[in-house]
Amino acid sequence: MAITKIPSIALSAEVAANLSGLKVTSISYASGSGAANSGGDTITLTGANFDANLEIYINSELVSNINVANSTSVSFTSPDVPIGVYVIYVVNPDGKTAIVAPGLNAIEGYTFQGTVSGYTSGGFVVDTIDKFPFSSDANATDVGDLSVPRYGLAGQTSNDNGYTSGGVGPGFATVNTIDKFPFSSDANASDVGDLTQARRNVAGQSSSSSGYTSGGGIPAEEYNTIDKFPFSSDANASDVGDLTVARKQITGQSSDVSGYASGNGTVIDKFPFASDGNATDVGDLTVSGTYLAGQSSTTHGYTSGGSSIPTRGNVIDKFSFASDGNATDVGDLTEAKLGPAGQSSTVSGYTSGGSTPSDSNVIDKFPFASDANASDVGDLTQARQQPTGQQV
Repeated sequence: MAITKIPSIALSAEVAANLSGLKVTSISYASGSGAANSGGDTITLTGANFDANLEIYINSELVSNINVANSTSVSFTSPDVPIGVYVIYVVNPDGKTAIVAPGLNAIEGYTFQGTVSGYTSGGFVVDTIDKFPFSSDANATDVGDLSVPRYGLAGQTSNDNGYTSGGVGPGFATVNTIDKFPFSSDANASDVGDLTQARRNVAGQSSSSSGYTSGGGIPAEEYNTIDKFPFSSDANASDVGDLTVARKQITGQSSDVSGYASGNGTVIDKFPFASDGNATDVGDLTVSGTYLAGQSSTTHGYTSGGSSIPTRGNVIDKFSFASDGNATDVGDLTEAKLGPAGQSSTVSGYTSGGSTPSDSNVIDKFPFASDANASDVGDLTQARQQPTGQQV
């Protein structure tokens, strides 16, 4: 059947569907108000009279992974298309067709790795947000302030904003603050919500739609909580699962489908983004370390630096996202230090700041394409330990 893409028209899904006897009353996305234009997201249509053998077409192409749950619900995987709005055709075997227009809203997809800049936020005890370029090796510039100075905080990244959560604030008080600052302009952060617990030395992870804060604690107690907060609105976090071991002074990594928490021991924990649930122990680091930095390529997670006072490490560990397993030692930082921040571009991992034991302002860079030592490529505006990182 030849189906031709037509422009989006101002016709409701229900009215269009009723023209053919089928009924499509709503379209929903796995997160937010659209699907990534790169494809791979789950889209669900709700309606009536769906045949088990129906076909769905977008942009003249039959979509993949059609799953007819019942006569009122069908889901499928979004195709790879340019950004835009596309009519959806639902076709039963008898030829009856439902037209959903406006249909698929294909929006810019989310990638954790940045292409433009890395950010280093907070630290002992400052509120500074520094920014440095990925396109060239250069020093950072001060582009804004957090809502309150703090260290031992987690960092998260959406398409449009950087986030920090938790940490130690003025008077050495443990805080539950979630801060947000824009990538589109240099500006201060604003307080947009709270974690479920005030805690320090936490790990941060990021999916396409949510930020996560895992582990951490207070001076006398360690927590295993995994908190989640939305990127689409300013709101408090909710408790969505537990790490396998309660621990603080850890770091985080993010794949397309999972969050990872590693350190304070050798444990590498993994938890799913698609559903709320507990983490599983999927491997071990090469060394038992605390106060690590975390980085993520599209295929691997990395930890760098860290270890326990007074010993400091320079090891860069790498573990696979494709399969569960132990990490391997793939290189060294230029300094042995604990408490640096981690940033990730599409081609390189970065660490910034930390304690050597003197506070450091060094920005290190190491390649994702090969296993190699890091090189010193710039300086932060202030030497500091226990900041956190973001990227765009």
